[in-house]
Amino acid sequence: MKSINKTLLVLFATTLFLTSGCYSKNIENVVTTGDKLSDTKTSGSTASSQNSFVDTTDTEPVPESEAFPEYDITLMAVGDNLMHMGVVYSGKQADGSLDYSFLYEGISEFLENADIKIINQETILGGNERGFSGFPYFNSPTEVGDSIANAGFNVVLHASNHAADQGVEGLIACADFWDKYPDVLMTGIYADKEKAGEIPLLTVDGITFAILNYTYGPNMETLPKSLEGHLNLLCNYNANTYQMDFTTLHPQVLTDIQKAKELADIVIVCPHWGTEYVTKPSSYEQEFALQMTEAGADLIIGTHPHVVQPVEWISAKNGNRALCFYSLGNYVSTQKGGISMLEALAWVTFHVDEDGASILEDKTGVIPLVCHYTSSPVRIKNIYLLEDYTADLASSHGIHSYGGVNLALEDLTGWSEEILGNWVLTREVLFNQSHSECR
Repeated sequence: MKSINKTLLVLFATTLFLTSGCYSKNIENVVTTGDKLSDTKTSGSTASSQNSFVDTTDTEPVPESEAFPEYDITLMAVGDNLMHMGVVYSGKQADGSLDYSFLYEGISEFLENADIKIINQETILGGNERGFSGFPYFNSPTEVGDSIANAGFNVVLHASNHAADQGVEGLIACADFWDKYPDVLMTGIYADKEKAGEIPLLTVDGITFAILNYTYGPNMETLPKSLEGHLNLLCNYNANTYQMDFTTLHPQVLTDIQKAKELADIVIVCPHWGTEYVTKPSSYEQEFALQMTEAGADLIIGTHPHVVQPVEWISAKNGNRALCFYSLGNYVSTQKGGISMLEALAWVTFHVDEDGASILEDKTGVIPLVCHYTSSPVRIKNIYLLEDYTADLASSHGIHSYGGVNLALEDLTGWSEEILGNWVLTREVLFNQSHSECR
């Protein structure tokens, strides 16, 4: 962890807390390739004391320093924003325009209260002129990106197995699109491959977070040479044949983590990995997570399997420790599997004291969500908290006719208890504990 000058932190935090009692979080994002950020040092007098005598009889007593005013920084993350055509059509307005702001209304209270807000944009925003398409080669409206930014997300993950669905041209168009939102940190893809070595950083109230994003691959056994450098890869590949090796972690991932550790207080890695529709992490997820932890990752947030997977602490032999959310599942989709309707919103609280920032476990966990759509036609209705979902809603879910699935509320609660266990948080517990009345 990058050292933090205690004197400056005390002055900074004291200003925040004592001037008015309430404050707005100061959030700044930057992408850097630079060396370790220099810590500001407080230097005292260097005057020589040789052959001198100081009379301290009338010297004023040195006042005790102010106690460090501790505070929290909160992070939320949701899984795959999976824009099937039923979701695309759901955003069509009466005048023919597209608006997807309704997709994020169900979690608005979390977006309003979190400082770092992450979403995995599963499908590429390759340019509306290419037309819209669903599985297997997605192209989603740029209005989806507009709605994400307007909803308040400030981190967008784009390294997914669908990032190259519209070729390198679509990927570049998508990366260029995000230039219109400088307050949103987009990670995982690059219009300019010369920037692929840059470390994305987000600073909140003096604490710097590195947010790294990688995908196992672009739905291809052989990596197109034209894609090299435009997409962050989790798995290695043969430099001569470009054949993907899905069993080996790309060494660049560990290099990036180590570089990020020099630049940031907290290193977050967001891998797109795992086996689809399997609720237990694969051996490769576990192996890769351990390697990331050993390299210096503090938090790992996984996506891709389309179902939720467990949360656990990972301890490396070198003493490093990281919290791993193996998979948050989908955020929005019209998939036909009942278990894919259960989703997770990750909530992580970082407590900042005079020694720096660390994860506060009793204020960290998951909020289970339910994606609800109708049928005939298939349209997204809402994203609900599981604690708000009812038996009547479950019985009216479009998956009954569209997927041929008899989905019941008991199924969703049972899966949540089995997979997420003691990591489940409720709205009441979360907001009563983690934020002051000022927020």
